Amino acid sequence: MPIIVNLDVMMAKRKMSLNELSEKVGLTLSNLSILKTGKAKAIRFSTLEAICEVLNCQPGDILEFINEKI
Repeated sequence: MPIIVNLDVMMAKRKMSLNELSEKVGLTLSNLSILKTGKAKAIRFSTLEAICEVLNCQPGDILEFINEKI
């Protein structure tokens, strides 16, 4: 998949656990885990906004596009 989720990288930079992020964002551990492992098919802007707010980052810090056609 050409969209890479770098949530684990940002969490490590902020020294934040999945449990802590889950509590601060208001999402279940299972939903965050699906997103973190790159298995999510979509993400709501409101979820992305909440994650960026808690991690003090930009959407581009979490989501990355890799062009596989090159």
